[in-house]
Order: sequence, then C-alpha cells, then structure tokens
Amino acid sequence: MSESKVNLCQRNQGNSPLWILLDPDRCQETFWKVFGSTELDECWAGFLVGSSLQTTSDYNRFLGKLRTKTSLPIVLFPGSGMQISSQADGLLLLSLISGRNPEYLIGQHVSYASVLRDSGLDLIPTGYLLIDGGKSTTAHYITQTLPIPRDKPDIAAITALAGAQLGLKLIYLDCGSGALNPVSPIMVAAVREAIDLPIIVGGGISNAEQIIALRQAGADWIVIGTTIEQNPELILEITHRLKAKELVS
Repeated sequence: MSESKVNLCQRNQGNSPLWILLDPDRCQETFWKVFGSTELDECWAGFLVGSSLQTTSDYNRFLGKLRTKTSLPIVLFPGSGMQISSQADGLLLLSLISGRNPEYLIGQHVSYASVLRDSGLDLIPTGYLLIDGGKSTTAHYITQTLPIPRDKPDIAAITALAGAQLGLKLIYLDCGSGALNPVSPIMVAAVREAIDLPIIVGGGISNAEQIIALRQAGADWIVIGTTIEQNPELILEITHRLKAKELVS
C-alpha cells in the first residue's frame, strides 16, 4: 500500500468527498448488483467498513469480496478490536473524545496496540465526536456516552480543538447510523473555524443537498451508510452527480 492511497489525513483539495460506509451485518445482495453497474472507482473516495455491534462471523470474507470489486481504499471503522483485518488499507484509530468513558478514550487502544503494530494497516489517529442526531443509536448504547447536543456547536468546536492539540490527525463528527438528522452545517462551520485538521462527517445524511451544505460549511469528507443500505440504487444517483462535478468543490 502506498502512503497516498488513504488520504483522510489531508484536507480535501477538490477531490470526491464521499465515502461509503458498509456494515457487513446489513449489506444487502442488492448492493453488490448495483456495485457492478456504476463507476464507483472513478467517482467515490473510498469505503469505510465496520459497525458498533458486529454479529456476523464473516468479517474477513466480506472484506475479501469487497477487495475483489474495487481499487478504492478500504478503511476500517471499528466498533471493537475484533474488527481489525490486514485485508484493509487503513484503520481509523478512534478516540471518543466527546465522551468520558476511558475504555473508548484509551482502554481499547492499549488492549490491541500490539495487534495494530503488526497489522500493516495505515493507522489514522481520529478524534471521534458523537453528535445528537435525534434518536439514540447503537454507538451511544455501546459506548455508554452522551452525544454532544445538536444545538451546542461551541462544545463540538472546543472538543475538536483539544483533539487537535493532542496530536490527532482527523476529526470525525458522527450522529451514528440511522440518525434522524445529520450534523448541522452550523456545527461543522464552528469546528472548521476552530481547527485546520480534516473533518469527516457521517450519520443521517440522505441526499445530495445535505452533502453540498456540509461541504460548504467546511467538511472535507462525507460518509453515507444507512441510506445506501436501505436504498443501494441511491449510489447511481449520487455517482451521476459526482460525475457532473455537482458535489465536488
């Protein structure tokens, strides 16, 4: 793997901002059919793979199948150390800085440090902020942390600043899978003003207009997951708009 394949640690300079989040537990056969009918490798930035609660035992098999179908970077978005695999290119080394649960600030990292050292994965130290998206999510339940209120952009901004000062390389604002509302552009703009690190935003994003608003507010990368799980053919629509340069700035 070349160092440039996983570019999440860099500010987006006019490239495709969109990452597809795949949960191996939820990925329908419809997705694989749509996958073969569109130019994903030309238009999307890459794939995140992971879940807050893994129930499938075919994690590595899933990654192997994905690897045969794309040359895009595959980055693990792990809910636990059980989701570490050398079949990917990189891994978001998440520190849940919006919460105060030590297990997700440093505990899991200590437990799997030697495994990660030997994995060959490109590790991306990531400040992970859970944001209230209008309903409780699996991420909130598993981590036992309160999300940052949607109407408190100042809390998100100062938390992101602290993460930058700690040496983290990427800030992830996430409402969680299945959120009713995405992170607000106002919050993204506040975080952008506070830091110069790349910002990735996910959770509750369901249409192109939201993508455009988040990009204009300062997000470098956008993650779409549940919406595509529920309607894989949305990939075709978004790919068309990517080809038309409507979502790239």
